[in-house]
Amino acid sequence: MSRVGIIGGGAAGMMAAASAAMDGCEVHLFEKNEKLGKKVYITGKGRCNVTNACPQEDFFQNVVTNGKFLYSSFYGFTNQDIMEFLEKEGCRLKIERGQRVFPVSDKSSDVIRAFSRCLDRLGVKVHLHEEADSLLTENGRCVGIRLKKDGREARFDRVIVATGGLSYPSTGSTGDGYRFAAENGHKVTELSPALVPFETAEEDAKQLQGLALKNVEAAVYRGKKLLYREFGEMLFTHFGVSGPVLLSASSYGAKYIKKEPLTLSIDLKPALSEEQLDARLVREFDAQQNKQFKNVLGGLLPAKLIPVMIARSGIDPEKRVNEITRQERRHLLETMKDFRFTLTKLRGYNEAIITQGGVSVKEVNPATMESKLVPGLYFAGEVLDLDAVTGGFNLQIAWSTGWAAGKGR
Repeated sequence: MSRVGIIGGGAAGMMAAASAAMDGCEVHLFEKNEKLGKKVYITGKGRCNVTNACPQEDFFQNVVTNGKFLYSSFYGFTNQDIMEFLEKEGCRLKIERGQRVFPVSDKSSDVIRAFSRCLDRLGVKVHLHEEADSLLTENGRCVGIRLKKDGREARFDRVIVATGGLSYPSTGSTGDGYRFAAENGHKVTELSPALVPFETAEEDAKQLQGLALKNVEAAVYRGKKLLYREFGEMLFTHFGVSGPVLLSASSYGAKYIKKEPLTLSIDLKPALSEEQLDARLVREFDAQQNKQFKNVLGGLLPAKLIPVMIARSGIDPEKRVNEITRQERRHLLETMKDFRFTLTKLRGYNEAIITQGGVSVKEVNPATMESKLVPGLYFAGEVLDLDAVTGGFNLQIAWSTGWAAGKGR
């Protein structure tokens, strides 16, 4: 019977353990925390966005880094497979807007409970409060794990590193896997927080703190080059901008913002062309022509946004609407269709949903997740240089790569 040691009891580690145990392996899962799935517990605001139920060919369009590497593992264990797996283990699921999949209960603990039941039934030996210190290698092959607590050596036929990244370090994601990989000759690509809010240079973002905008289009530019454009929801914070469309934008802007600020352009009225919006402004102004400018935007914009929009438009707030020139109205229209902010930096790992960068996939077999450099050593999940946008895609990467690593063939 093959002995498999797994470092990390998160999504990828739990799936790798289940996969290996189903194949009849003796599986030992080492987790430094007091329980399994600590980061899974907080995903999706505690609801756990398990996967995305999009058509399988659409999955790769939502992967930001190294999508091609995932073909083999994803088709080996698809979004439909994880849904069937959890339903079979007693965790009922539902599909929400954007094809995002959640437990019916809206409780991430139900996902972890389903895995715990499965691992228990399959006889996986779970070692909590057990932190790995290093990997054991002999004659160029990985043969086990050295544990931190007492320096004890645990020997295995295969070792799977599923330690996660650097995001949410309070859950135990402290980058151990990157060190294990580097110590064994692997290249670790540049690391960055991803799916994380941005800080902005403009003070008026603070004025808008707490304002959530729905149905806007956000575009991020590096100079004139478009890096990202998406329609959806966003949020202003005391430091800048956040919300689903901006979190996804961070994955596309992460490597550039370290070198220079980026530009965010928000179209507040994406459903209207410039001509349609101008006609709407003319109607609003004609209907309220004797009112002051500061009192006529209520039908077009949220109350919190109006003072900022007035300031940006350059139109005197006390001016009567019938005195506003065509040129002034044109500038107001342009400001609403291109509401700009300077993105200066990303927030830190403690606010990042995932880590971008990781163990170079060029040195890993995409079908088995085994190291091409060190036989017997496997990687799964966020420790690899793989990441995707929000919507359940990153957890699917963990499930698919974990399944492949557990199979190891």
